[in-house]
Amino acid sequence: MPERLPGVDAGFLYMETPAQHMHTLKIAHLDLSAVPGGYNYELFAQGLAARLHLLPPFRRRLQHVPLQLHHPIWVEDDDLDLARHLHRVVLPAPAGKAEIENAIAEFASSPLDRTRPLWSIAVLEGLPDDRVVVVAKMHHAIADGVAASALLANVMDAAPRRSEVPRPSEPTPSSARLLVDALVGQARQLLHLPGLLVRTLASVVALVRRRRDLDVLPPRPILDTPRVSFNGAITARRSFATASLPLADFKAVRQSYGVSFNDVVLAVVSGALTRWLEARGEYPATSLTAGVPVATDAPGAQARTAGNRVSNMFTSLCTDIADPGERLMAISRVTDAAKVVQETLGLDMLQDWVQYTPPLPFSAFMRTYSRWHGADHHRAPFNVVVSNVPGPREPVTIGGARLTDLYSVGPILEGIGLNITVWSYCDRMAFSALACPDTFDDLPGLAAQLEPALADLRAAATHSTRTA
Repeated sequence: MPERLPGVDAGFLYMETPAQHMHTLKIAHLDLSAVPGGYNYELFAQGLAARLHLLPPFRRRLQHVPLQLHHPIWVEDDDLDLARHLHRVVLPAPAGKAEIENAIAEFASSPLDRTRPLWSIAVLEGLPDDRVVVVAKMHHAIADGVAASALLANVMDAAPRRSEVPRPSEPTPSSARLLVDALVGQARQLLHLPGLLVRTLASVVALVRRRRDLDVLPPRPILDTPRVSFNGAITARRSFATASLPLADFKAVRQSYGVSFNDVVLAVVSGALTRWLEARGEYPATSLTAGVPVATDAPGAQARTAGNRVSNMFTSLCTDIADPGERLMAISRVTDAAKVVQETLGLDMLQDWVQYTPPLPFSAFMRTYSRWHGADHHRAPFNVVVSNVPGPREPVTIGGARLTDLYSVGPILEGIGLNITVWSYCDRMAFSALACPDTFDDLPGLAAQLEPALADLRAAATHSTRTA
């Protein structure tokens, strides 16, 4: 059944430019030593084809409305050709971490073909010890981190197998049908606009009042964002780097300081950026700020495998505080205040407003803004995206192959040239960093600072415990 994209999903399509690719990456390191009969690429392709019915978003393509009078719709792609989505990449053996990350960066540097379902998979071979790396490139319009995690769960060997139910083939709606449905949908949508305006005004008034009672004020987008080298116009090129850190250390720091798990993640990123900037002699007088995607799914909601239900929280990384423990506590206080701001405005406020995004004007603005390097001429809304998504807690196998490491990262944006995404898997915290090498020339150097930043927090927590 054709399904119209909500504004929040469609917005990721409208934001895309030749330089700003709005896809995400999911990277699975697989140990093939226990695969029955051994591994070969053809068997991998057959296994993916057999599981494709468990990945509903992978079977749909976009259908645009005439004149783009409304958001596009998803339709079933009856001509899906797996060979167009699956790619074999043989690296010079024995490929190490640098070669793998460079190949992933190259894969991330090209946009997805919008005439087909919006995903692509590269299988990286040439690794030692019976290993391959599977890199899935998915457009953000398909799924956010929560939905992507559910998609992964669907293809695990432990997942209950569902028999494929044949779906009746439905013809793509005619242009006339699409046009009529778009006009009717827009008319219905406009009926909700007065109520949204009233709710927004009430939320803003409530926020003004609540801010007076806050001991700490969260940063204001643009106004409180310092200028750093990686906040500017980006090109199509991408760089990629990873670091894997022990989950136990994060738990220990969290328990010592009584803060949230996400506070510790932000503090590790803050410490790494502080170290990296100091080494380069680039250290802003005011703190770096972060945009933190926050899932808006209701507690206990049924797992979903598509769409985006996300808001953004703006907080400080407190990079102007030297002591790691004091920095962590300051981050926690600012983040608590940022949550108050977000809850007062409403977690769904952003999603409600982007529903009214006009496709053609917004897309044209983004392309013009990117073409003329608009991000070079003003401060960024914030300096870096930091996202934290819980992954599988138990070891996973897929097609008999053991999943040893799992990484994920979202897109970088014009003016916000660094994205750090964390997925937990078993006893590890997998950090992935994506940047544009034309604005951020040493991404592996930043990733290398994550482990020392965590060690600084562990040392500070130990000292705090001894002196308590």
